[in-house]
Amino acid sequence: MLTGEIRSKIDALWNAFWTGGISNPLEVIEQITYLLFLKRLDDLHTLEENKSARLRQPMERRVFPKGKDPKGRAYEDCRWSRFKHFEAKEMFEVVDQHVFPFLRTLGGDDSTYAHHMKDARFTIPTPALLAKVVDMIDGVPMEDRDTKGDLYEYMLGKIASAGQNGQFRTPRHIIGLMVELVRPVPTDIMCDPAGGTCGFPVAVGEYLRRQHPEIFRDTKLKEHFHHHLFHAFDFDNTMLRIGSMNMLLHGVENPDIRYRDSLAQDHAGEEEKYTLVLANPPFAGSLDYETCAKDLQQIVKTKKTELLFLALFLRLLKPGGHAAVIVPDGVLFGSSNAHKTLRQLLVEEQKLDAVISLPGGVFKPDAGVSTAILLFTKTNSGGTDHVWFYDVDADGMSLDDKRTELLTPEKLGAVPKVALTADEHTKNNLPDILARWTQRDQAERKNPRTAQSFCVPKADLAAQGYDLSLNRYKEVIHAEVAHRPPDEILKALGQLEAEIQQGMKELEGMLK
Repeated sequence: MLTGEIRSKIDALWNAFWTGGISNPLEVIEQITYLLFLKRLDDLHTLEENKSARLRQPMERRVFPKGKDPKGRAYEDCRWSRFKHFEAKEMFEVVDQHVFPFLRTLGGDDSTYAHHMKDARFTIPTPALLAKVVDMIDGVPMEDRDTKGDLYEYMLGKIASAGQNGQFRTPRHIIGLMVELVRPVPTDIMCDPAGGTCGFPVAVGEYLRRQHPEIFRDTKLKEHFHHHLFHAFDFDNTMLRIGSMNMLLHGVENPDIRYRDSLAQDHAGEEEKYTLVLANPPFAGSLDYETCAKDLQQIVKTKKTELLFLALFLRLLKPGGHAAVIVPDGVLFGSSNAHKTLRQLLVEEQKLDAVISLPGGVFKPDAGVSTAILLFTKTNSGGTDHVWFYDVDADGMSLDDKRTELLTPEKLGAVPKVALTADEHTKNNLPDILARWTQRDQAERKNPRTAQSFCVPKADLAAQGYDLSLNRYKEVIHAEVAHRPPDEILKALGQLEAEIQQGMKELEGMLK
């Protein structure tokens, strides 16, 4: 956990950027990302130096070459441990004129981070601001993986505005819930085709560290974890840089984080490659048929991105693979042929496991769209028997633009450190979702449709045209009146009127 002191330092740093002329939060975190990467390079170089001295052998791999750069400055001066001691004006000149040109030459390195740094631009406007940023980063205990990760996540939380393509940040506790629901294993190959800042891959990595510590005692599993388990795509280079750094700071050495417009290219080599898909794809907008991947159009003929992404998830998954993805409510009940076709495909040809309806304010202040989590398994041979529905009323935070925490930190999230009381459950449903999810094939089958969660047989879904909106099946206590014959309704209304009149007479008598 970040201390209050570190949080206040980051807040002060953010204000310094703002007053220094950089008001775009993405640009702020991008500049900080470059500096974090430079510190990482210096740490790697120091490790190699120490190894060389210990073994009394030449360095196997120098990050910073010997000699001078094309402008006559020693490459050694490009190291964090050197330039951090320079006076502010000299530090600014070294970083601007020497360090960043050096950073751009690292694109040939085989690491994903170096690849995403090849077009790095230095935009910090003043020596004073650079000195302040370097001082802040240097003061954080960066050898502690948890602190590094929390530091970066806290900064990512300051990216509050939605992107141009309908992107917005998925809250960490919702990501955490989805990861707990799918229960990743060390041999999984996961993909997020709308990677953004890599929130889902990071959460999978943290889950595996907690639940499967044996990964790091097994050579093959460790190699798989660092080089083959994590895959994420995005078509925003800034997001790729930020996502790569997020993974690095959470201890993943070389994930596959690539530039890719997931919907507009063919998927040669990607089809049926992954065992796990976790994603919150962009909902806004639509694509031209001409630019959209033809293999996706074969699954569902539409221009709507939210439907195309669902088709993509099915294309990417191996048979037996699982997915937990966020979709806008319109996917659940939309009446177009594309909507109906895709829902029927999920129910009849794959195994639709659950529909978890989220409250409308979960993504505020970024967006007010109503959403749901879909959980399904790719089988290509059906398997849907019952679909489990859960109606989430509260996620632990207020549903207004402020998104204030309603409980103390140890009682938030899907796996709180302290058990919740019945009253606290009304403020945070997430632990209850996990508890009931494990019972979806047993006790949950018996729940009435007036309950917060219940199961719906496949035959009922088919009878409703594969409508997957929870309200289509949920019953409320007074709903039975609507199903009575008209004469019974009239009789009931007459009795109610008589009771009201009798009550009025008694009230008049009392007043007299």
